[in-house]
Amino acid sequence: MHFRDTAKRAADARGVAGWAANLPDGTVELVLEGPPEAVEAVLAVARRGPPDAHVTGMEVAEERPEGLTAFRVL
Repeated sequence: MHFRDTAKRAADARGVAGWAANLPDGTVELVLEGPPEAVEAVLAVARRGPPDAHVTGMEVAEERPEGLTAFRVL
């Protein structure tokens, strides 16, 4: 399972909206919107990643919500 798919499953299970996209340097960018505890739960999943992922670090920044209503894999 790919990292983005894992993020989508975690977000969908917790009612978190947003998106996940691969960046040219091989990293994955996530945008998450939802209740703080649900977003933190998705971030916890992202810190681990799926079994075949190699998560070496994560940067988190808060931004103004965009009003997203679903989670998409880009």
